[in-house]
Amino acid sequence: MKLINRHIAKTISWRILGTLDTMFLSWIITGDLKVGMQIGLADVIIKMVLYYLHERAWFKSSINNSNKRHLFKTVTWRVIGTITTIILSFWILGNSTHSFQIGGAETLTKTILYYFHEKFWYRLSFGLNKYRKGLKEQI
Repeated sequence: MKLINRHIAKTISWRILGTLDTMFLSWIITGDLKVGMQIGLADVIIKMVLYYLHERAWFKSSINNSNKRHLFKTVTWRVIGTITTIILSFWILGNSTHSFQIGGAETLTKTILYYFHEKFWYRLSFGLNKYRKGLKEQI
């Protein structure tokens, strides 16, 4: 299995969690389920691409300490994700107050969700067997 399959699977699993969180927060903050779904669905498309690119960039990182790596990845992704959500929310709602409330709320919820998502995937060997084997052969 190619390593790219791992990145795709990880992207999909995070996007499911992230989208559900965005939809829920948008619904709670605006009081409108339809708006929550609109923001969540717009979020899916844009953030899947951004997350995949973020994942590929971090794969090339030289930070080997897992706790530091998880923390830095969490912070960099959260900045990208929150800015994107605020922009999308404003585009859909035309209301900067709700847009910043949604972005602020998801900063807290998604930072926690993302950190544990990273910990889970760090322990999962899915898609890494051939990659790890290739590293051993190089040594």
